[in-house]
Amino acid sequence: MEKSVHSFETVWATLDKVGERLDRIGEKMEKSSAEADKRRAEADKENKALREFLEQVGKRVDGVSKQIGGMANSNGDYAEEFFYSALYHGQRNMFGEVFDEVVKRNTVTINKGFEDEYDILLVNGRAICVVEVKYKADSGDLPQRVLRKAQTFRVNFPQHKDKKVYLALAGMSFHPLTEKACTENGIAIMKQVGNAMVVTDENLKTF
Repeated sequence: MEKSVHSFETVWATLDKVGERLDRIGEKMEKSSAEADKRRAEADKENKALREFLEQVGKRVDGVSKQIGGMANSNGDYAEEFFYSALYHGQRNMFGEVFDEVVKRNTVTINKGFEDEYDILLVNGRAICVVEVKYKADSGDLPQRVLRKAQTFRVNFPQHKDKKVYLALAGMSFHPLTEKACTENGIAIMKQVGNAMVVTDENLKTF
């Protein structure tokens, strides 16, 4: 009987130790779970802060983009108005022609599959000059875009099909390579020099 009691005591002692170990494991698991919850909460907080920061950055970028776009539009409008006024109120004798009319177009013409925009047109009974206006004439593809105007203009305005077509690129400033490419392709150059407009028609072609 004593042996049996002793055996039960040993079992109970073992069970107590197992229970204590399970309690410690449970405490560790609870602690780990609490720490995991804390880490998740901190991560969620950091992610929320990051999202809010990125949203603010996005809004600022949008604002700056709109400001830059507005400035670009304003610069373009200023350049177009400068050259239109210079041609309308002053210089119309060029390329061996006297142009009777100066037309400023802000609308896109679509006809027979062509879509294009013509900033300023100089017109007389024998010739047309299509003037492309840029605030800064510094894009490498500008000469080719100007050359395309001759093709699209003849299709879009068949009433002028028998007239000579001249091309000109007007800019408040020019990149030397853009200016060189225009000259090589027979495109006239119109520049702002002080308060005046200077026209260079070296190697000018009719299209």
